[in-house]
Amino acid sequence: MSHGRAKQTSMEIARDELFSHIRRCGVLEAEAGERREWMKDTVEYLGERYSDLSKPELEELAQIGQRYCQPAIAYGPIDTEQSDREPDEVSTT
Repeated sequence: MSHGRAKQTSMEIARDELFSHIRRCGVLEAEAGERREWMKDTVEYLGERYSDLSKPELEELAQIGQRYCQPAIAYGPIDTEQSDREPDEVSTT
């Protein structure tokens, strides 16, 4: 009787590897165009690495990666000038 985990498919391994690459390489901070190019190149690399993945699986992998790169909550610099104003203060600019 086996108590271990079921063997992962190539798709699952490639997906996990893609997530790892995304976290390590800093692509989350890249511009959208650079992120798309990076994703295209990375999925192509994963297709070579896991040659049993079909074209539809690679397309799905790219979609999963693109969704993973989209923040659930927008982040970026906060406009501290706006947040430091008193509530009754009106901007004249």
